Amino acid sequence: MDLFEKIKKNRGPIGEHAKESHGYFTFPKLEGEIGPYMVFRGRKRLNWSLNNYLGLANHPEVRKADADAASEYGFASPMGARMMSGNSNAHEELEKGLSDYVQKEDTILCNFGYQAMVSAIDCLVDRRDVIVYDAESHACILDGVRLHMGKRYVFKHNDIGDCEKQLERATKLATETGGSIMLITEGVFGMRGDQGKLKQIVALKNKFSFRLFVDDAHGIGTMGKTGGGTGEEQGCQAGIDIYFGTFAKSFGLIGGFISSDAQIVEYLRYNMRSQIFAKSLPTPLVIGAIKRLELMRSKPELKANLWKITEALQTGLKNAGFEIGETNSPVTPVYMNGSIPEATNLIIDLRENFDIFCSMVVYPVVPKGMIILRLIPTAVHTLEDVKNTIEAFSKIEHKLKSGQYMADKITPVHL
Repeated sequence: MDLFEKIKKNRGPIGEHAKESHGYFTFPKLEGEIGPYMVFRGRKRLNWSLNNYLGLANHPEVRKADADAASEYGFASPMGARMMSGNSNAHEELEKGLSDYVQKEDTILCNFGYQAMVSAIDCLVDRRDVIVYDAESHACILDGVRLHMGKRYVFKHNDIGDCEKQLERATKLATETGGSIMLITEGVFGMRGDQGKLKQIVALKNKFSFRLFVDDAHGIGTMGKTGGGTGEEQGCQAGIDIYFGTFAKSFGLIGGFISSDAQIVEYLRYNMRSQIFAKSLPTPLVIGAIKRLELMRSKPELKANLWKITEALQTGLKNAGFEIGETNSPVTPVYMNGSIPEATNLIIDLRENFDIFCSMVVYPVVPKGMIILRLIPTAVHTLEDVKNTIEAFSKIEHKLKSGQYMADKITPVHL
């Protein structure tokens, strides 16, 4: 069969709905200043869909630092990959600051978080090594694991008993191959909002020999006394051997970093192909990240306000009878039951009649018949925003349960 013909006949589980969804449910355009209120299809909506946890994306000091750096350096600087001609004092300053923040010896900057995770897994393990990973790991982890030429074992989400069972299997195999074991999990799971059981996993090192790699994309800046991450929150940061963070969430930027022992980071610098063969992170982004890190450390009120809004939102939803699962982070999923057509009608109602924009998650990301409305509170939301949202959710839930959103198929939105 011709490659293009094959693609045309199978658009994928999400792509098959592209005609009905594009521009509204998928690839929507949020316009205007990044914040709790943005414009969608010509009208201002209360926005709960951005991972701008600390409100730094549009903080005035950040905007000035970004603008000044762009004016001074331009986005071409530095030219070339870090190893060849793209290094700078700013890059090294940011790496040192991040190392101090997450309590590790050294750090390597990465151009993109997703790419960095995939590439780091590929770099750290070979065909003799065994990977053990959480079943609900982010797609970047899953893609990295799929590239692994050796064996991998998956454990049930946050199930320490099953994790131990898979470590036993991995230990047996690694003994036969002469390889090592790397366990990968997340600090905060971005869909459910529950924290990975890092402290309990670290405790398993007393019984098994493995290295722990933690993706803390949603934890950096939001968790722990200083915002240093989920390991700090759980008092086990020292037991995390390789720590990954992204700039795409609390920092309100793009890029990522990996922190570990100095010799491990040096190994990554000289062997991580996605960084060796890619142009260096542009200087304005690096200087912008330095400013953001400075504010994260000097303005604890940002994280404090994030948690004030988070607690008000989650407590209010639970008191109103909503199911939000086991979240113990700012990520706030609201679980409902319904078909995909019902979910789309619900979202249309929420956006057009209540002016609230949030992300909708349906099959194949979650099981058929389940709807998740995923809310991301930030430091720049208000308690009034929380109140209005809970009131609106109570109304749409009543409509959902009474069958007002029933439909046989998704109807294209022409509003």
